[in-house]
Amino acid sequence: MRAAIYGEFAKPLTIETVADPTPTKQGVVIRVEATGLCRSDWHGWMGHDPDIRLPHVPGHELAGVVEAVGNHVTRWNIGDRVTLPFVCGCGSCCQCAAGQQQVCDRQFQPGFTHWGCFAQYVAIDYADANLVGLPEEIDFETAASLGCRFATAFRAIVDQGKVSAGQWVAVHGCGGVGLSAIMIANALGANVIAIDIRDDKLDFARSIGAAQAVNATTVEDVVATVRGISKGGAHVSIDSLGSPTTCFNSIACLQKRGKHIQVGLMLADHKHPSIPMDAVIAGELEILGSHGMQSHRYPAMLSMIQSGKLTPHKLVGNTISLEESLTALVEMDRYPDVGVTVINKFS
Repeated sequence: MRAAIYGEFAKPLTIETVADPTPTKQGVVIRVEATGLCRSDWHGWMGHDPDIRLPHVPGHELAGVVEAVGNHVTRWNIGDRVTLPFVCGCGSCCQCAAGQQQVCDRQFQPGFTHWGCFAQYVAIDYADANLVGLPEEIDFETAASLGCRFATAFRAIVDQGKVSAGQWVAVHGCGGVGLSAIMIANALGANVIAIDIRDDKLDFARSIGAAQAVNATTVEDVVATVRGISKGGAHVSIDSLGSPTTCFNSIACLQKRGKHIQVGLMLADHKHPSIPMDAVIAGELEILGSHGMQSHRYPAMLSMIQSGKLTPHKLVGNTISLEESLTALVEMDRYPDVGVTVINKFS
């Protein structure tokens, strides 16, 4: 198969022909029809993830068709249209038994713990516990955009934040996760404040449901601005970027007893940020992490997509080839696109 691969961190990727994967006894091989290009892939390429072993094929947001099935798999057949979370649970540890596969003790992560989906085929373990059937009316490009950013945002907003109608929700960073969070919170009836440093992203945020938009480079104080708009502070605030500044602002802009959800990765030099702990104590604030979403929660998200309440296809910006991904991944931190970039041409 053809795959995008790198042999050193932060060095150019190449397209190579490598052996086709084979399924484990409890796994499948998926023919990749589309895969998202995510900032997490950039972090992996930079060497920020200790699980990656070189040489490596990146990619963790995918949709495709089952091509081969292990002999212990009972729920899936060749030809099934599928997608999956980027964190796959083993199905047997105590976390999985409690329904919390997103923090599985023996998790499988394509693109990180194993080779990913910037390739024509990808092997996925623990298939019965993790694959999600893809409705015919949802195309592969849209489904690929769900796997990390949209599903993660759905869990952050719905399950972790428990956002409800009328609440103020601040979203710091309008990349793929942030835009997804804005769309989902708006669908639930919340008043969303989008914060970013680029006007084009803020304009797009307004078009998908943000009630207010704040350019962090043109206001004197982001926290004071958000607190002013929301008349006392946000009920829920999400750092969807993952930087010391956005993390601090997200916590500091909350009203009393508000919730901060950390979704953006805090890696390398950013993994131990300063936070306003005095405000956390005095205001009884909640600080929560959000790491992917379990496969058993996908039906709720998919039903909202099928009903038209959520329209993730609007978040898909560019579609590119596997060859174009070599440059797009390397330049992702410098030239981020508006919306989600999806690879859909592999041959």
